[in-house]
Amino acid sequence: MDKTIKRTFPSEWQAQSGVMITWPHKQTDFASELTRVELTFCELAAVISQYEQVIICSSSNEHTQHIYHLLSQTRCIVEQVQFYSVTSNDSWARDHGPITVIENGKPVLLDFEFNGWGKKYPYELDNQITATLESHDAFNVQVKHIDLVLEGGSIDSDGKGTILTTSQCLLTDSRNPDLDKTAIEQALQSILGVDRVLWLEHGQLLGDDTDGHIDMLARFINANTLCYMACQDEDDPHHLWLSELKQELLTLRTANDKPYQLLELPFPDAIYNESGQRLPASYCNFLIINEAVLLPVYDCPQDQQAVDIMSSFFLDRTVIPINCRALIEQYGSLHCVTMQLPAGVLADKH
Repeated sequence: MDKTIKRTFPSEWQAQSGVMITWPHKQTDFASELTRVELTFCELAAVISQYEQVIICSSSNEHTQHIYHLLSQTRCIVEQVQFYSVTSNDSWARDHGPITVIENGKPVLLDFEFNGWGKKYPYELDNQITATLESHDAFNVQVKHIDLVLEGGSIDSDGKGTILTTSQCLLTDSRNPDLDKTAIEQALQSILGVDRVLWLEHGQLLGDDTDGHIDMLARFINANTLCYMACQDEDDPHHLWLSELKQELLTLRTANDKPYQLLELPFPDAIYNESGQRLPASYCNFLIINEAVLLPVYDCPQDQQAVDIMSSFFLDRTVIPINCRALIEQYGSLHCVTMQLPAGVLADKH
């Protein structure tokens, strides 16, 4: 990419034009609990539509009609929703959707390669979603294809030149096997326009199949503050893993060489699927949108505590809990199924 271009990577709390969602269908991993998970997607779309536009990728025109019927029975502002028929393998828009950078003051969408989290799952249809949306004129800006495997859930930006990520994910051989840590860091700095990459070596969640996406573990909530998952139960293996994560976060410094303020989020009681597998429930998997924060909850005693903590920090936004118990059956949560599109990416409908 042209090094003469002034490029920045916006934070999630900066102004947005909309949020992209890829709706689950009978050929996705959510097939067995489709009715249940669609309730979650309906709530997501309805809430987001109160604040900004919603881009919904459906699998066919018939699927679009089905989704429209579902949304029409909710408080969704359907005039805020745009539908596009795009075939998909699954529903994790965070990882197959476009990543936005700002080039010389204008947003540009980056279409990175997606390979099913290191070729764990079918991915060929998901990998073409952004290009198909571009061909349907879904976006108001330029789209650039990037020959690098990168998932949106694996990086988090402070909007001021620093990103947070995990070595476990980005250095997995099944993603970019020809690139070492130095090469990947240089690529991220050039492509995203960031100055610093903060690599975390610790922290994991049982049931996570992304090789340690950062959006399940720790997040920027402003340029000087990181929130993170913590587990107080010493008999839970997460206690050690997340204690090591906290100690590592304590060593990080801002661009001004000051320690980050840390905001601790509680750990939900253990949740298992019918097969007895523990599921990766995380309150870090929230989505920041215009004037609101959508916080995943899981029918756990810790839900209200998480809402209270986030509400005490986001005084200028409404914290809205969204029940994501159904989503974690497939090992992801609220942030994982959404991708924010910054201001200017979508044509203003008003």
